Amino acid sequence: MKAIQYHETGGPDVLHYGEIEQPAPAAGQVRLRVAASAFSAADDGMRAGFLPIPIQLPHVPGYDVSGIIDAVGDGVEAVAVGDPVIAFLPMERDGGAAEYVVAPVDAVVAAPTSIPLADAAGLPSVALTAWQALFDEGELEAGRRVLIVGAGGVVGKYAIQLAKRAGVHVIATASPRSIDAVRAAGADQIVDHTDTDLLGALDGRVDVLLNLAPLDPDRFVAYVTAVRDGGLVVSTTAFMATPGDDTRGVRARTVFVRPDRDRLAQLVALVDDGALTVEVTRRITLPELPALHAEAGAGRVTGKVIVIPA
Repeated sequence: MKAIQYHETGGPDVLHYGEIEQPAPAAGQVRLRVAASAFSAADDGMRAGFLPIPIQLPHVPGYDVSGIIDAVGDGVEAVAVGDPVIAFLPMERDGGAAEYVVAPVDAVVAAPTSIPLADAAGLPSVALTAWQALFDEGELEAGRRVLIVGAGGVVGKYAIQLAKRAGVHVIATASPRSIDAVRAAGADQIVDHTDTDLLGALDGRVDVLLNLAPLDPDRFVAYVTAVRDGGLVVSTTAFMATPGDDTRGVRARTVFVRPDRDRLAQLVALVDDGALTVEVTRRITLPELPALHAEAGAGRVTGKVIVIPA
């Protein structure tokens, strides 16, 4: 089968497109005929070797995937050949940047029916990250206030939609490039961080500060003053420390996305109910993936890009 694979970590040039052996599902696994995988920043970090995830080499990237089950291993009863599914794959194992991929059966859920199957690859890890940051770590409930820094990215727009659905008041920072998209996602207040003092623009403290951006550490610490006593600072930027304030009981938590099959199924239901919009900014083919990694290294990838095996 055709796939993108690398045998060593390094720059985008370690990625090679070619033939590799088609995997067979073991007990408790299914094989998907891939409709699409999705590119994520962590794919770039694992390939470069600076994200501490113990990948197995050689490695196929693309841990978010959608496809049709075309074979099942022993003991698999919850799904069947022909089922359209999505999955957040174990990040250390081969991903979906290929024509076929195997997945643990407990990683797959039925795909949304209201959007193209390929586009559904853009949902799993980013939507799970938003949910886990807001509710599992941020403990948000209806009537509370959240400040989302870096809301113009993919996770940010999912976070806005999910928070608004839960009855949370959302204040979001964005650049002029993303303000319209952040407004469309439902933010109550938008602060253009390129020309406005964020702390001066707030009309009171928030319960949770959710940071999704690579902030200057001193600025991050300053933003903590926006959080009420006893509130929370939650950040997805695991490469830098998340500040809190012990003197005021402001707690700090850092999020790295976790598999959660039940939650992923709930997110699919929200998509099919029209309560959550799946973002796909661009579609590319497998041979174009090395160039996309090069773009990411130069900081030029925005939105969600899916990779189609054709």
